[in-house]
Amino acid sequence: MPVSTTEFRNGLKIEIDGEPYVIVEFQHVKPGKGGAFVRTKFKSLKSGNVTDKTFRAGEKVDVPDLEEKNMQYLYAADKDRVFMDTSSYEQVSLSEKQLGDSISYLKESMEIKVLYHKGQPINIELPMFVELAIARTDPGVRGDTASGGSKPATLETGATVKVPFYLNEGDVIKVDTRTGTFIERVKK
Repeated sequence: MPVSTTEFRNGLKIEIDGEPYVIVEFQHVKPGKGGAFVRTKFKSLKSGNVTDKTFRAGEKVDVPDLEEKNMQYLYAADKDRVFMDTSSYEQVSLSEKQLGDSISYLKESMEIKVLYHKGQPINIELPMFVELAIARTDPGVRGDTASGGSKPATLETGATVKVPFYLNEGDVIKVDTRTGTFIERVKK
């Protein structure tokens, strides 16, 4: 079932030349002369490459035939990450290149969705928010307040996010996986 360019939104999955993509950014443009168009930036779900393309307003684009399976992240094996289907116990591995930035939020035993295209695992879909412990950060200084700015913190998975000064190593925080931003401290 095709979708029109008027339905474009960030995160929409589309298919171009038989390849599945996800829209990263789009902009509707209405020039003074000529027809309206949509400038689109989308990322390949298979390779992670980002591509730009301009569509005419109202043009139809196919939606890929994707299947989602609930899986659990098991472990890292060289440059691959291994996942297990929670119902059939089947294991699949995806490369670091396929996973891209998602790797920095993967924690062992985490439940995620693995996307399949034409029977092949191609990528993962992380939960919107994950709870991770702070592994390394500079200690807060007396007098720093909750509204007084931020400092970089490295999380247990290796991701780096900006956190308020009052947070310390060992604190568990909630992070938005779409933007990589600190949301809140998790009460123990």
